[in-house]
Amino acid sequence: MLSDADRKKISSALLRYRVLAYATGIWLLVLVGEMIAKYIIGIENVPSWIAIVHGWVYAVYLVLTFDLSIKVRWPLSRTIGTLIAGTIPFLSFFVEHKRTKQVKADFGV
Repeated sequence: MLSDADRKKISSALLRYRVLAYATGIWLLVLVGEMIAKYIIGIENVPSWIAIVHGWVYAVYLVLTFDLSIKVRWPLSRTIGTLIAGTIPFLSFFVEHKRTKQVKADFGV
């Protein structure tokens, strides 16, 4: 049985994970758009800072996802799968929904 303090820690970690999963997904889509514009359409002067922003957002996503995985004791395979979800366009949105639903059901947060 979880204490209220543990439930609150899981709830906070879940919220942080959700925010960064969406931010990572959005910045990844922006990055893909930049790459399409640059390499397929041939636009020369696309902003080069988009990849840097995505990289930093993804780094924070990794830390916060790992934090959540420790708090809810995910198996290693689930943790790695969730970490990788931020590298495939649209997957972070799908995985975020699935993990959130699972954590809410398992821990009542």
